Amino acid sequence: MLKDLEKWKNSNKRKPLILAGVRQCGKTWALREFGKKFYKNVASFDFYESPEYHQFFQTTKDPGRIIQNLAMASGQIINPQETLVIFDEIQECGEALGTLKYFCDKAPEYHLACAGSLLGLSLPKPADEFKNPSFPVGKVNFIDMYPMSFSEFLIANGDENLKKYLDGIDRIEPIPDAFYNPLHEKLKMYFITGGMPESVGQWAENRDVSAVQGVLSEILRAYERDFAKHAPVVDYPKINLVWQSLPSQLSRENKKFIYNIAKTGARAREYEDALQWLADANLVYKTFRITAPRLPLMSYRDVSAFKIYAADVGLLRRMSLLSPAAFGEGNRLFTEFKGALTENYILQSLKPQFESIPHYWSTDNPRYEVDFIVEQNNKIYPIEVKSDENIESKSLKKFAEFFPNETGLRVRFSMRNLKKDGDVLNIPLFLADYASKLLEMI
Repeated sequence: MLKDLEKWKNSNKRKPLILAGVRQCGKTWALREFGKKFYKNVASFDFYESPEYHQFFQTTKDPGRIIQNLAMASGQIINPQETLVIFDEIQECGEALGTLKYFCDKAPEYHLACAGSLLGLSLPKPADEFKNPSFPVGKVNFIDMYPMSFSEFLIANGDENLKKYLDGIDRIEPIPDAFYNPLHEKLKMYFITGGMPESVGQWAENRDVSAVQGVLSEILRAYERDFAKHAPVVDYPKINLVWQSLPSQLSRENKKFIYNIAKTGARAREYEDALQWLADANLVYKTFRITAPRLPLMSYRDVSAFKIYAADVGLLRRMSLLSPAAFGEGNRLFTEFKGALTENYILQSLKPQFESIPHYWSTDNPRYEVDFIVEQNNKIYPIEVKSDENIESKSLKKFAEFFPNETGLRVRFSMRNLKKDGDVLNIPLFLADYASKLLEMI
């Protein structure tokens, strides 16, 4: 994230920045750490803690006057080029969001970065941008931030040597046992903590699983408080029901989202807004079914069939009430919860690596399903996820039979070692963060 922010700082086309991501994934920390490393000083304004700052944006749109008022009111020094100005919880002040256009056009010398815990709910959809004159269309840069990946977890856990080894892989060949075995064990721990920084921090600093449990419970409770505070009153019960149904949705062999699981008799038209609220809050990801693996994939998307995944595998495990003790019982880690955690982990790892969120492919009669379909450099890759060393994959084989001309390399994530078997690339689960890089090597 710091590397991405540095690129933004040095860009000659830099605009005010919006850092988007699920609540409590570390956005505010990242901006402040970036400011400390790359600027002489940081001036941070939290519109939730200090609502009095809202008035400065209601009386003028002039960036110079706004900056002057903020500096005087807060006692902070703000110098162009030298100060990183942070607007935190900007979703609490719509007027501040609207002034980003003027900072872009009239005051580009100020380095301005914004973050918000539920910012996705404040931003209009692409189709509505021009209907919302307050939104700075084309006047901001976006960077997406995600929970910590497994490779970032290794750094936090003091396993930089394992991370350096993974970074240095430059050919498709089996991972030596000296690295494979500890990586396998570390992945079990990542399934317990997930990637939320506070949860990872508790484990890295104290090695206290009960404290990790407590942190994840608090985060989930905070999310549920957000439902009550920020969601439309009419949608709050529905949002809660859809959210609570997530473990049940993923525990099924056919993981296509079914509204009836959230509530008996529920219909799409009654609950689709609730589900979209969760997606806009970055709490869940939607992956759509495609009817054929052809370019562009978006043209073959079936919007009526989709799966949903949690933003973080640790939160999903906690929601499922799966005890950390289960993860010390051999490979039970990868069979408990019917592989749902593994599939969620892979989706969570793939999303930051590819331009669009993965899709999936399935047929109903007979039943076949390829877990994910990704696109890279105009090539389409079907991906199967297996939770242990059992790699029998009828669906992946059937996919190639259905689409022989479109199928080149097939990908399988499992606990098998790194190896290319004919047209199938076997990738061990702990290498999921490097999927894009590995595909480039073929």
